[in-house]
Amino acid sequence: MIPTTAKTLRCYILSCWATRMYLPVNLVCFDARNKNIFMLIGEENEIEID
Repeated sequence: MIPTTAKTLRCYILSCWATRMYLPVNLVCFDARNKNIFMLIGEENEIEID
């Protein structure tokens, strides 16, 4: 399974915003159960793209 093009694009845009604020993108993973992308940015920012 792979994420949709829209989810992939949103993940890319959010990653760019995070790095502009000098925050590291520590984890990006695709959850095959609910088909969402999970991102861990910095030490405590969690983003789930559904």
